[in-house]
Amino acid sequence: MIDGPVWHPFTQHATEPAPPVVHRTEGAYLHTDRGRLIDAVSSWWVVTHGHRHPPIMDAIRDAADRLDQVIFAGLTHEPAERLAAALVRLAPEGLSRVFYSDSGSTAVEVALKMALGYWRAADGGEARHRIVVMDHSYHGDTIGTMSVGERGVFNAAYGPLMFDVDSIPFPQGDGAATLDAFRALAQGGQIAALIVEPLILGSGGMLMYGPGVLAALRQICDDHGVLMIADEVMTGWGRTGRLWACDHAGIAPDILCTSKGLTGGAVPLAATLACEKVYQAHYSTDRARTFFHSSSYTANPIACAAAVANVAIWEAGAMQPVLDRVAAMQAQRLAALAARPGWENPRQLGTIAAIDLTVAAGGYLAQEGPAMRAHFMDRGVLLRPLGNTVYVMPPYCVTDDDMDEIWGAIASYR
Repeated sequence: MIDGPVWHPFTQHATEPAPPVVHRTEGAYLHTDRGRLIDAVSSWWVVTHGHRHPPIMDAIRDAADRLDQVIFAGLTHEPAERLAAALVRLAPEGLSRVFYSDSGSTAVEVALKMALGYWRAADGGEARHRIVVMDHSYHGDTIGTMSVGERGVFNAAYGPLMFDVDSIPFPQGDGAATLDAFRALAQGGQIAALIVEPLILGSGGMLMYGPGVLAALRQICDDHGVLMIADEVMTGWGRTGRLWACDHAGIAPDILCTSKGLTGGAVPLAATLACEKVYQAHYSTDRARTFFHSSSYTANPIACAAAVANVAIWEAGAMQPVLDRVAAMQAQRLAALAARPGWENPRQLGTIAAIDLTVAAGGYLAQEGPAMRAHFMDRGVLLRPLGNTVYVMPPYCVTDDDMDEIWGAIASYR
C-alpha cells in the first residue's frame, strides 16, 4: 500500500508497494534509494539520448539564466522561433505551421480542434465533424483524446463526457478490411479527419502494422478530402527506426502531433504541426475564425531551448547509426527469448521490441502484469508491462551490457 499525499498516475494505491525514490538520473539509469535501475522504458517513452544529456542540460541552464515563462499571446521569444523553424525543416513535407502546447494529450486536442476549425471555415460551409479512429488506439487522457481512443478500462468512468466517433478495425495482414472500412466511411462525405498512431499502437499493446497500410490510408484521405492527423507523440524522434514513423510510408499528414522526445525527455513540451491549408482556414480579418486555444505555459522558453538542443542533434545527421545499433541489439535478444517456451507474438519496429507472455487471460488487467513489473524491479530493471505484453523501449545510449540485463530479467520470469 502507498501512503502519503501524492496521487500517482496509473497506480492503484491500495495494492501497489511504496515506490523507490529516485535521487539522480544519468544516461540509461535511475539511481534510487534501493539501488540503480536501468530505465528500459525511457521513463514512459520520453527520454531519447539519455537522462540529463549534456547538450540539452547546457541549453536549459543557459535559457534559465535569461528567461522564464513568457505569455505567448502577443509576444514571442527566440527559442520558440528557432524551434518552429527547425521543426518545419525536419517534419514531413508540407507541414509549415507550429502550434505549441505542453503534453501529448494537448497536442492531440489541438489537432482535433484544428481539423474541426478547418471544416467550419471550408468553402461552401461543409462543416464536417466526424472523426475516424483505429480500434485499440490511445491518444491521451483528456476528454477529447479519450473520445478518439479505445473505449475500455482506461476511460469507462468518463463515458458520459466523451463524443461519438467512427472506428475502423486494426489492420490485419494486408489491411484490406481496414482500408475498405475507411473508404466506406470517407465516401459518405461527413468525415472531417482520420487520426492514427502511425505503424504502432503504443498503449493498445504495441500492436504493429505495415507502412503500405499507412500509405493507403493517406491515399483514401486524399481521394475524399479527409484530413489525416498523425499522432507521433510516441513514434517520433527515432523510436521506429526513422525520425518519424510517417517516413517509413513516405507520406506527410495534414497535421502531426509531437511531444515526449521533443526535448529529449528533459522537460515537458508539445507541438502540433499543420499544413498551410489548415492554417489559412483560420487566417482571416474575421476575428471569429481565430484558433481559440492556449495554455498558461504555451511555448515555455526553457522547454523550447531544450528542444532546440535536441533538434540540433538530429540535424547533425549522426542519429541513424545510433538507431540501427539499438534496433540490432533488440532484434538479437528478442529472437532468443521468442525461442523459449511461454512467450509468443514477438514483434519489433526500429528501437521498439515487444513480446507477449503466454497466459490464459491476457489484456491490460492481466494479473501477470504487476507481478512481472515487481520481478523486473527486483532485478534492477524498470519495465512496465501492458498486461501480459512486455515491451522494451530504452534510451538510445543503452549498452550491450544494459541490454543483457534487461532481456535477462525478462527471461528469468519464465
